[in-house]
Amino acid sequence: MISNSKEKLDQKSTHLKHKKAELSDIMAETQKEEAFLTEKSAEYEALIEERLLAAYKRIRSSVRNGLAVVSIERGASAGSFFTIPPQTQVEIAARKKIITDEHSGRILVDASLAEEEREKMQKLFAHL
Repeated sequence: MISNSKEKLDQKSTHLKHKKAELSDIMAETQKEEAFLTEKSAEYEALIEERLLAAYKRIRSSVRNGLAVVSIERGASAGSFFTIPPQTQVEIAARKKIITDEHSGRILVDASLAEEEREKMQKLFAHL
């Protein structure tokens, strides 16, 4: 039984080493993008109202995956399964004010805005 356990441990440790090597390769690939985004974030922080920036940072630190701004997908905010009322969805689509999800506290944006921003990010990364 001990030899069987040691064999399993060796297999798991080999698998772990392989996964760590994969992770370090991925981290090296994304290092340039991460540095660029950190720089851009610092630039935009100077332009944003302090009250809003503090709220954004508080939301990011309190949620599990670190996403403070989420889009509406199938009538609910991404990362939450609570349905957002249609009137609130219309207000979010109007983009006139900042609206937060009452359950998760995240800032909500409509799907089209999220897609526009995703395309902008892809263009920025293409130039790197």
